[in-house]
Amino acid sequence: MLRSNRGIALLETLVALAIVSGAGLALLDLVTGGLRAERDARERERVLAVEDRVLTALTLLKRGELDRRLGRHAVGELVADIERPERTLYRIAVSQEQSPHVEDLVTVVYRRDTGNAP
Repeated sequence: MLRSNRGIALLETLVALAIVSGAGLALLDLVTGGLRAERDARERERVLAVEDRVLTALTLLKRGELDRRLGRHAVGELVADIERPERTLYRIAVSQEQSPHVEDLVTVVYRRDTGNAP
């Protein structure tokens, strides 16, 4: 083998190694991003499960209990906002404490008018 051919073979090997290393780093970055996204999704799912339980508990309240809770109130790490847009309807929204103006779960419940309620 000629001396110049050996130098070219070494150069080709170094270029191939650089390409493989770059591809490996890109793959590692993709895997890390995927794991981070999975962790974030699990946390979001946990928060939504807690919010769902709080919303379910609030929808089970009677008319008088809802009237006493009108407004925005902290419920652990969450914020519950109960409004009465009409005499027999209650709007219940649950959001996170860090962003109380972004409502994650909202529902409207009907409570029969008892006649003497305001």
